[in-house]
Amino acid sequence: MSAPPTLLLTGAAGGMGTLMRGLLPSYGYALRLLDARPVEPLPGQDGPEGPVFTAELSDRDALREALHGADAVLHLAGISQEASFERVLTANIEGAYHLYEAVRAEGERTGGPAPRVVFASSNHAAGFTPRPTGPYPLPPEALIPVDTPHRPDTYYGLSKCFGEDLAQLYADRYGVDTVSVRIGSCFPEPSDVRMLSLWLSPGDGARLFHAALTAGTSGHTVVYGSSANTRLWWDLGPARALGYTPQDDSEVFAPALLAAHGEPDPADPAQSNLGGRFCTDPPMWPY
Repeated sequence: MSAPPTLLLTGAAGGMGTLMRGLLPSYGYALRLLDARPVEPLPGQDGPEGPVFTAELSDRDALREALHGADAVLHLAGISQEASFERVLTANIEGAYHLYEAVRAEGERTGGPAPRVVFASSNHAAGFTPRPTGPYPLPPEALIPVDTPHRPDTYYGLSKCFGEDLAQLYADRYGVDTVSVRIGSCFPEPSDVRMLSLWLSPGDGARLFHAALTAGTSGHTVVYGSSANTRLWWDLGPARALGYTPQDDSEVFAPALLAAHGEPDPADPAQSNLGGRFCTDPPMWPY
């Protein structure tokens, strides 16, 4: 019997990293965990799910050690909200560069293909794209396509544009296969009406990442990441083409959220674009 594929999970101590640590082992992955912060055991467990590397992405030796023999990387590390340009530059932009350089070097070391990277991009890479409006469900022609131009709404969104372009460079120049997933909002349940359109359930998140890690694609592929929501704003076709079959829909949460908040006003600057309140000044989190 062959050994399970080894997956390096960066950002393992973060919110999404913690969710994926609990879900991805059921798909057969042997996890390695990397974060600048200590990785705490999941509830009910005595220890983390695999070897832990506590290091910044700028620690090239630790990163190379963590990648040694890895089959793939799920890159969730970095700042997940707006911050000063200096902080975003260090954590998200330079951090992504260090990660891809280490992946390239691991492929060079083995003489084979470099580990595949699934990069956690964001809807905020296209945040100033006008959002479509109902009635829901929207017809296919009204959905935001995956090839919509970059329109970042923040320094955070800009870092995700950089990450996608960096992935394209490393695919074209070094043959590093990457799937960039423009994630909406991955939480156990949506917390406002806008999230009804962008919600990615943790279970569907694991399904999508597994599809991205195993799809027979090459080069750089960009997909949107959400559940099959009734109020969906974007085209999930490219994600489905990877083998992703979402099973959840945020509409079960709609009655309570609409009763609490009402339908958003599409003319409101905080509601008129894909990036929501990230398109306002100052941008607000969580969106």
